[in-house]
Amino acid sequence: MPEKSGRPPLRIAIPVAQGRLCMHFGHCEQFALVEVDEAKKAVLGVAWLTPPPHEPGVLPRWLQEQGAQVIIAGGMGARAQGLFAQNGIAVVVGAPAEPPEVLAAAWLAGTLKTGANVCDH
Repeated sequence: MPEKSGRPPLRIAIPVAQGRLCMHFGHCEQFALVEVDEAKKAVLGVAWLTPPPHEPGVLPRWLQEQGAQVIIAGGMGARAQGLFAQNGIAVVVGAPAEPPEVLAAAWLAGTLKTGANVCDH
């Protein structure tokens, strides 16, 4: 049997409002689930998902069930960051309000500029 080359696509979750990163992930309209090929540093596609109602602990579990391995956010409280970590999802905070494909491509290229975490709860 031939050996499968490459790794499966990585999924990056990005909270979105009006087509751009929503600065407070718990208040987003949708999540963009961006599939990327890390080896080729390429965006493969985007799925737009409507999240369940926001309650503490729901979004990390739900995104893990969707296959997310990374979340790029503008702001996120320490408790939420811990819940994402418990669900095996790496957290990047302080990202700018850009379209999800732009953020994912910058993250892949190692050029994503992050600032302060805009959420302190």
